[in-house]
Amino acid sequence: MKRLFGLFAILTAALCCACSNQPQVITTMDKIADGEWQCFTKEFVLLAPKGAELTIAADTKYWLYVNGELVVREGGLKRGPNPKDSYCDIIGNLPALRFGKNRVVVLVQYYGRNSFSHRPSAVAGLSFDLNTKLGRVVSDKSWKAIRYDAFWAPADENPKGPKQYRLAGANVGYDARKEIDCFAEDFDDSCWKNAVELSAEAAEWGDFVARPIPQWRWSELREYETIRRCEGGVIECALPYNAHVTPYIRLKANGGEKITICTDDYWIGAARSFYTEYIAREGEQEFETPIWTNGHTVLYTLPEGVEVLELKYRESGYDSDFIGSFNSDSEFCNRLWQKAQRTLYVTMRDNYMDCPDRERAQWWGDVVVELGEAGYVFDSRAHLLTRKAILELMNWQQPNGVIASPVPGWYKSELPCQMLASVGYYGFYTYYMQSADSQTIADVYDRVRKYLFEVWEPQNSGLIKVRRGGWYWGDWGKNIDKEVLQQCWYAVALKGFIQMARMTGHNCDAMMAEQILDKMYYSFNEKYWNEELKHYKTPSYKDVPDDRAQAMAVLAGFVPQERYPIIRQFFKEYYNASPYMEKYVLESLCVMGYYEDALQRMEHRFGEMVAAPHTTLWEGWEYTGGRGMKYKSGNGTYNHAWSGGGLTILSQYIAGIAPVEPAFKRFTVEPNLATLNFVECVVPTIYGNIEMSAKRVGAQLVITLIVPQGTTAQVVVPQGYNNLECDGVHTQQLILTEGKYTIIAE
Repeated sequence: MKRLFGLFAILTAALCCACSNQPQVITTMDKIADGEWQCFTKEFVLLAPKGAELTIAADTKYWLYVNGELVVREGGLKRGPNPKDSYCDIIGNLPALRFGKNRVVVLVQYYGRNSFSHRPSAVAGLSFDLNTKLGRVVSDKSWKAIRYDAFWAPADENPKGPKQYRLAGANVGYDARKEIDCFAEDFDDSCWKNAVELSAEAAEWGDFVARPIPQWRWSELREYETIRRCEGGVIECALPYNAHVTPYIRLKANGGEKITICTDDYWIGAARSFYTEYIAREGEQEFETPIWTNGHTVLYTLPEGVEVLELKYRESGYDSDFIGSFNSDSEFCNRLWQKAQRTLYVTMRDNYMDCPDRERAQWWGDVVVELGEAGYVFDSRAHLLTRKAILELMNWQQPNGVIASPVPGWYKSELPCQMLASVGYYGFYTYYMQSADSQTIADVYDRVRKYLFEVWEPQNSGLIKVRRGGWYWGDWGKNIDKEVLQQCWYAVALKGFIQMARMTGHNCDAMMAEQILDKMYYSFNEKYWNEELKHYKTPSYKDVPDDRAQAMAVLAGFVPQERYPIIRQFFKEYYNASPYMEKYVLESLCVMGYYEDALQRMEHRFGEMVAAPHTTLWEGWEYTGGRGMKYKSGNGTYNHAWSGGGLTILSQYIAGIAPVEPAFKRFTVEPNLATLNFVECVVPTIYGNIEMSAKRVGAQLVITLIVPQGTTAQVVVPQGYNNLECDGVHTQQLILTEGKYTIIAE
């Protein structure tokens, strides 16, 4: 009889679940401020837990526990896909659910501050929608909810410094003396209040857009490389490389002692990143900070009386595999490629970032460099982050057609050169060539067209009118000929647009853009080429000649080949470009065929960065900061995405592997080793890995090539050689399908 009664109770509860209404946004009765935390819980019965699918959203980040097991660590994404809507996670595998009684607990941290990469809603809270074959569990006022006061948001340790307006999120404080064991499977929530229920409209959450990128990759707890005790109660723990980490500590204390945890990357000049404060309870305990930070060392500061039992860390990051590689007989080239790869990875998470410490912002000048690298480093999951960035940029387009970055967030200032870079050849079109995602290009096509032809205005001369935008920016540094740069970036944008127009069936648009480009070629050379000084410049420009302007003129297709030797010499005399624009200077040298010059200039410019002990590349050319607690760099961050363009140059031009058809379905192989004796390169594609090695053997270049199934390689005679020989066939160009080949360049 008891078993029958129990089964009846389960069935009754399950039917109640099945009859639930639509999910509501729920929050606590207590007001939640920026950086504060909430905890939600619900007990329910399931008759068919297998195949359950959960749609869950939070403002802003959540940790999901099912029957006492942590199943999602740092779920959710910063808002938003457009100015009004929110992201949600859809989770289709929840093995922790079981037949009968279940309990979920959701811990939520609220980012209540508008920033360079997040737009907060008016309500900190949770939406929960669990669907099974025989029932549904949704968030509503039957849930229990509290403001979790064990957590708080400590103030910056430098209160006199500038307000941190760039970063979303907050420092984390945790008082173990106020801990509630709410993550245990059978805890008592009888004293908790019921949640407050709102509609998504009332909460200003808008519609839900499914998370477009994977959940984060998390390691187990790991040992530090080294642990060293320093003065002032500081314990310095070395990481193997710059990484996203959540530090962990196991300790014994009397209770009430304050421990602080940060990384050497916490101090960025006068600005600050994030740190954690932990207030110990009495006895033995363990704590892992829930928010990620990054750096090369983790710094624990402990008062007297605290006994450290164990120090570890957990690494996390974007869920994509490192597949691509580059190796040569140049240690400089190898280290530059590796440091660019590491810099790229620590600037990928919710969005592409300029840096993972000062602002975590999706500046599109940086994104263009990053997406170009990603195709040579990661599997296809990295393309999802690029797709997310493209859709966000264009979904945040203003009614007048202007686009601005960084978005999401409050920033609305257009940086004209960066915006042209984003929508054009090196931005959206490069994404298409790497991924073959024609649908995304089609989705944003009309908005790109509006920006290029309604926001930008032509002059009677055939050039375009200069746009100052919200920030008339051409690059970091000095001696920037912005007018020439805008003409060049517009032309480069048109190059990409023409291809996108043809691909989407807008042939008339492609013809129109081609006509504009033809006129620009003539007008640009008429106005900007200075025959006396032998370089391109705006007539009114009086500063030091600009190497960026010459590089972009080459890449725009404005420079006649007979002027290549003149431009080549220019790059041996002028070095104004930042690490961001240096990528385009190096590429212009390669496009002109001066590969040896490109390698020599690359080493001259990036030599100090590559020789430095950091595993990542700096924002500026100089690094003046100290180490550890004394880091006070006056020259930006030491892990900045825009400095990694050399990776693309080495893979695409020196190893010589580039897509001809989308997703490398057809690709060129043209290794131009310049001063190198051998190069090995792996390039990931959706069809498999392209593997190429090229080695000088006497007067010959021996090339070994693996062509993946479903692709075609177009092998071109490298510079300095006359023909190719493969299987007894001598030719100027080889067309090779799936297989492994040995090719001799003679």
